[in-house]
Amino acid sequence: MRALRSGGMADHVVERPEYAGDFEGTVRVEYTPHPDDGVADPGEIVWTWVPFEEDFSRGKDRPVLVVGWDEPFLLALILTSKDHDRDAADEARWGRVWLDIGSGPWDKNARPSEVRLDRVLRIDPHQVRREGAAIEKAIFDQVAAGLHDLHRG
Repeated sequence: MRALRSGGMADHVVERPEYAGDFEGTVRVEYTPHPDDGVADPGEIVWTWVPFEEDFSRGKDRPVLVVGWDEPFLLALILTSKDHDRDAADEARWGRVWLDIGSGPWDKNARPSEVRLDRVLRIDPHQVRREGAAIEKAIFDQVAAGLHDLHRG
């Protein structure tokens, strides 16, 4: 069963029980963006349905940074424009780790963004709604280093 998005609202909550679960393990990151080709590639920010941690059957449409593959799934990190430096202690208490990546063409209001490093999503490529933009290689390398540091051994 899959509820369809309606009204184009980014925070519209929908139900999609087919989520395969978050990725566990070491992410093999790759940077191979091909913006505007209609396909989500590592190094690109795209919009897709993201399940809530506490209930994978519920979630919302939001931007993610694609960082690699776990065939047949894309591996992606949640993006937000919320500044988690302001609530860093609370985020750390819940085990959430955020990395600033700055602003870019993926946000029409040019707001600074952060990616969440501690939760790696497995995304069905067919559920990607649209491509946003590729991030710069230097920023992607910082994300890759953060993932490596957090998830190593």
